Amino acid sequence: MSEKRSFGRRKKRLKVRFGIEYPRRVAFTCDASDRGMHILTSHPERPGTKLLIEIELPTGGSSVAYGYVRWAKKVPANLMRVADKAGMGVLLTSFISGEQAYYDYLKSLHH
Repeated sequence: MSEKRSFGRRKKRLKVRFGIEYPRRVAFTCDASDRGMHILTSHPERPGTKLLIEIELPTGGSSVAYGYVRWAKKVPANLMRVADKAGMGVLLTSFISGEQAYYDYLKSLHH
């Protein structure tokens, strides 16, 4: 299958807050691309759920986006480090703020 992302998936640990109505849970990404991310959490939402996600960028800024949960794998918190693909995959659908900062950060990882 060919790569569809403009910026390929990169293993990167970014702090995120996510939630359905407001971003109340804290988690970290395992990887990220311009179209989505794998969020490592012991409390994933169900596939199809619309999320509001705040992404803290290492550059000091943040991005806020909406996304849909594409897949989820619930794992007990004590097994998070050893489980394969724990958490959820999120497809980013639109940005409220910081879209260019997020893309610029991803682009900087490719140099």
